[in-house]
Amino acid sequence: MAEANLSGGLIGGGLIGLAAVLLLLINGRIAGISGIVNGLILPNATSERFWRGAFVIGLVCGAAIYSWFHGGPSLQLQATTPVLLLAGLLVGFGTRLGSGCTSGHGICGLARRSPRSLAATATFIAFGIFTVYLTRHGF
Repeated sequence: MAEANLSGGLIGGGLIGLAAVLLLLINGRIAGISGIVNGLILPNATSERFWRGAFVIGLVCGAAIYSWFHGGPSLQLQATTPVLLLAGLLVGFGTRLGSGCTSGHGICGLARRSPRSLAATATFIAFGIFTVYLTRHGF
């Protein structure tokens, strides 16, 4: 079972890398998901809606196809709906504040050796560790 998880992770990581490289080569764009989704919402980005929509649909369909063949993950939400909504808003605020998300900075920025992306990714990881510690061990 561990081998199947490892190969699935390698394949998934390879596909993410391939998608990021193709988007950069074909469109000259960085595969930052928050920026791509933001471009779908903005009223002045009508000329780019097709590729942005196709990218987001591909993300959702890829996960659905994997789940269909291998079964979905067993999830247990340990937060209420209001807490999840607040968390989503805070993540959205953080991506605007940090000028990008984990995919833009962590995958594409680090691959381009961007110092700003290194700082952003280190911050994401540090605050993720801090948040898990606080939620598991209290304040």
